[in-house]
Amino acid sequence: MTRSGSSWVAQNGSRNVYSGDDMRSAIQAALDSLSSGRTSKESVLVQGSGTMSASSRLSVPSYTVLNICGTIDVTGSGSGDMAPLYARGRTDIEIPNVSISGTPLYAMFFRDVEDLRLGHVELRVSSGLGIRIDNHGRSDRADKVTNIDIDHVYAEGTSSHGVETYGVDGLRIGTVIARDTGECGLLLNDTVNAEIGTVDAVNAGAGTGYAAFRLANRAGRIGSSYPTNIRVGEVIARGGGRGIFCVSESGGFTIDRIDVADTGSNSILIENCHNVNVAAESGIVTGGGDIRLAARDEFANSSDITIQNLTLTNTAVNENPCATNSTFSNLMLVNTRANTCD
Repeated sequence: MTRSGSSWVAQNGSRNVYSGDDMRSAIQAALDSLSSGRTSKESVLVQGSGTMSASSRLSVPSYTVLNICGTIDVTGSGSGDMAPLYARGRTDIEIPNVSISGTPLYAMFFRDVEDLRLGHVELRVSSGLGIRIDNHGRSDRADKVTNIDIDHVYAEGTSSHGVETYGVDGLRIGTVIARDTGECGLLLNDTVNAEIGTVDAVNAGAGTGYAAFRLANRAGRIGSSYPTNIRVGEVIARGGGRGIFCVSESGGFTIDRIDVADTGSNSILIENCHNVNVAAESGIVTGGGDIRLAARDEFANSSDITIQNLTLTNTAVNENPCATNSTFSNLMLVNTRANTCD
């Protein structure tokens, strides 16, 4: 489908399925014209940019490739889980390219969607949450959605998180770049078996307790244990709230490299988490808040925490209460102190 002037024309083969000035109606007509009951992917190519209301959404069906070579500019306001790109209870969806601007509630919302692949996503918005992927339509929250693959996300100006998952088993993300997001750059809730390349955040969660990269709500917990199942290549954080934040019985993760500077709150906060390895290869933390190991009374104390291979400048290390089996090694301290229990 293409835009010519102010008009959209959607075709399926030689058959016109829409002609008019409404981008949402044109794309939805093209999606709805694909083969009913299909079990292999069919494609819709969108060439051109246009507008959609924040109170409307595109419903993407199963076994669909939706390639948007243009920008969806979201206007006005709405309520609920409206998103320009939306799917619920679907499978085998692929969105290779999309750019979204404006005022969405969610830029992209996927609930109970299996085998989802997002390619290059550009979000330059002024409100809402960037990408939300969850399993919250299921009566059993232990039944996680599976096989989520995201290549590259640039998220700027969201009032909430850049990318958030909740209830996912099997996640691969190449890169998340977050700029001036109101909350986290990347947030993993109740998510296991994840491979993350790079989280690069500037001013994520400024004035809040959120972080460039956060794990919460038993992220990394498999059964009642925390085998290493979430692996992150690099976390970069400048300014904002926290740099790295693990909380509420999460863990089972390794971050190879970190570069954190000038956060408004803790550079790193590990609170009631288990089997955590920060800077397995190398890291730098400069200024900002301290590196803190902590615990709340309602959860078991943190355990098996390793903080290592860091150059720390003007950033203290504080462990209180003492975690079970905490290790601090190969720390170079510049104008700072380490108050640890090991």
